[in-house]
Amino acid sequence: MSEARTPTRKPGTEGPLTGVRVVELAGIGPGPFAAMLLADLGADVVRVDRPGGPGLGIDPARDVTNRNKRSVVVDLKAPDGPARVLDLAERADVLIEGYRPGVAERLGVGPGDCHARNPALVYGRMTGWGQDGPLARRAGHDIGYIALTGTLGMIGAPDEPPAVPANLLGDYAGGSLYLVVGVLAALHHARASGTGQVVDAAIVDGTAHLSTMIHGMLAAGGWQDRRGANLLDGGCPFYGTYETADGRYMAVGALEPQFYAEFMRLLGVPDPVPARDDTARWPELRAAVAARFKSRTREEWTAVFADSDACTAPVLSLREAPHHPHLAARSTFTYHGGITQPAPAPRFSATPTAVRTGPALPGADAESVARDWDLPREPGPPPASRPDPAVHTPQ
Repeated sequence: MSEARTPTRKPGTEGPLTGVRVVELAGIGPGPFAAMLLADLGADVVRVDRPGGPGLGIDPARDVTNRNKRSVVVDLKAPDGPARVLDLAERADVLIEGYRPGVAERLGVGPGDCHARNPALVYGRMTGWGQDGPLARRAGHDIGYIALTGTLGMIGAPDEPPAVPANLLGDYAGGSLYLVVGVLAALHHARASGTGQVVDAAIVDGTAHLSTMIHGMLAAGGWQDRRGANLLDGGCPFYGTYETADGRYMAVGALEPQFYAEFMRLLGVPDPVPARDDTARWPELRAAVAARFKSRTREEWTAVFADSDACTAPVLSLREAPHHPHLAARSTFTYHGGITQPAPAPRFSATPTAVRTGPALPGADAESVARDWDLPREPGPPPASRPDPAVHTPQ
């Protein structure tokens, strides 16, 4: 692996991965998010954009998954394209790609090509189906990956189709986060041994792994293999969501007896009330709880449960969440470049993280990357300029 470099940014403001160099071969979804997380933690992430962009129709200036990164444009199908990427890989600690299996090899930037130039490189591969298996070369998206793992089938009401959890469960939890864990583990190994390796992060593998506890409960007889019939899937009347008088919702998670007692006291369900452990009467208990929640607005119930241990909270929208007093006090969201966005997580006492720059515009950083990474100087397209954060219109 290449030696740790002297940071080019101001010390003490970058995060614990300062000095780590990452090459991201541009893609969509979980790969860019994984690279953003590494960038948030202080890594110098250079995104290799393709001419014309990824084609998602998102304004690059607002694609915050490209924050804290730099960008160069390389046409991998051009005669000099692979060599330019290999020049970066030779100087990097990590490379991340999200192509279908075999594509990087055909383009001349696969693990073999990169390790020939840099044996200590950690080569991270982000796919839905993985690098092998009958479906490895098939197209897919988050919803299909989580469908096969059994996790999608757990979510939603028993008499309705499974509820789609956006693309958070597969792409980002089962994909991006597992890729980052794998890359950091391999980086630790490479620094100790001098030997890099390939990290095969498949969304099906990571999402299945997330359900480990549920599989244990299933084996022990504590989980029914059907939707809406269990303690944590909405089947339990004191772990779920309820509509309020104004058509909004409250979330209840009063699992432990002492929290349940506090919840019921504040909710004010009139006696007689079915025993909480009488699962045969859970429908009656749910109906009684639902009737009480329908009697007041979300704001009124929020006030009732404030400062209590009833484990009950309002269900907020994306635009409402940043204004919640707790999240505002912790600066869980930040405002940068005219965009309200989640702040970097987790937090570090000695090496704090921050949103240092807005989204990297394709090709905007060719000159600075060539200088800082000591790359061969080659002609390229004129760099775009970063927008002035002061002129952005807030979301």
